[in-house]
Amino acid sequence: MSKGKILIVEDEAGFRRIYKEVLETDGYTVVLAETGEQGLKSANKESPDLILLDLRLPTMHGFEVLQKLKEKEATKNIPVIIFSVMGEQDDIQEGLDLGAEDYAVKGFYSPREILKQVGSILARTAKH
Repeated sequence: MSKGKILIVEDEAGFRRIYKEVLETDGYTVVLAETGEQGLKSANKESPDLILLDLRLPTMHGFEVLQKLKEKEATKNIPVIIFSVMGEQDDIQEGLDLGAEDYAVKGFYSPREILKQVGSILARTAKH
């Protein structure tokens, strides 16, 4: 039995693989997308319980993806954790202002810590 479905929107194969492994080992079902466009399509098609969203994506910035997710009725309530190498306070604030549940800076947070954030957010949002 899956703990939930997580959509990872990340263009770097290494990060996709690492986070997919960590989440699946912990009991989550994982869906992968390499671009913002794929991420939006997967969010609509798969109805994930949570989205891990990179910001630096080819053709569409992660903030644009987040904005589009929050504008659509079908995806607006899916919690999003931004995970990016962009760790400036302005980036973090913009992500949260656009509706992200949380913001994790790659390299500062380990995959295990991201896993804890995922579990914590899913537990919190399941109660609503």
